[in-house]
Amino acid sequence: MGGIVVALLTAIGRILWQNRRHLALLCVLLTPWSRVRVSVAVLLRVNDEDHYVLFSSVTRPGAFGPPGGVVKYHEGAKPRLERLGFEPEVRTRAEMRHDLRGFLPAPRVLGFTRWLQRGTDREAATECLRRELVEELGEVGHRELVPLAREAGFRAVDSCIDGPWKVPGETYRQIRFFEVYDLVPDKPESTELRSAVLKLAADAEEPRVIGVTRRDIARGRSQTHLVLPQSAFVAGDRRIREDLTAAS
Repeated sequence: MGGIVVALLTAIGRILWQNRRHLALLCVLLTPWSRVRVSVAVLLRVNDEDHYVLFSSVTRPGAFGPPGGVVKYHEGAKPRLERLGFEPEVRTRAEMRHDLRGFLPAPRVLGFTRWLQRGTDREAATECLRRELVEELGEVGHRELVPLAREAGFRAVDSCIDGPWKVPGETYRQIRFFEVYDLVPDKPESTELRSAVLKLAADAEEPRVIGVTRRDIARGRSQTHLVLPQSAFVAGDRRIREDLTAAS
């Protein structure tokens, strides 16, 4: 009996050590029969003290969030993702193809997390951010800033794992992986881009780029605009409000 106990404690210790950076995720092992929705995204923080720039959302009309979006996986990742049991979420737009957003069996979440942090066979965070920023500047009607976005530099400021959380009305829980970046201040294109979007956010006549405060983010609203919950990660390290459902 003593040998069994020692072996069990050793196995538990090994699991804890292997996943020491993700201890909050271990609770998914308590329901090994369940599915977990995962998504991996990069956000850009553009702010001037307590004034954060948000762009209008294509998938959530009337709502605003920080520039950025979901990381894509490369073709070489497919065998590994298939072994993990990854099921891509149904795509409603062609540009969502290969998004790292979908479902996993609960016991595979830790393996997915370790693969993700190795950074192989997927977009680098800065590559994702540049692609998304170029796309979103067009969506908010400011393609004149695209050349600056193509040349701007980014630096990592934070990363966090949001969840696992129960999703209201659904049978699964959700885990979201976020990386947050700033524009680097020592590149002229970054400085010019930052100044330009801050100016847009301060313009009351600009309908698709706004500036919000931490209080607005916590309330989930700035005047008549809804503020998306992921905005909390450019002003802190935890989500405050539930997600808004995306338009199909």
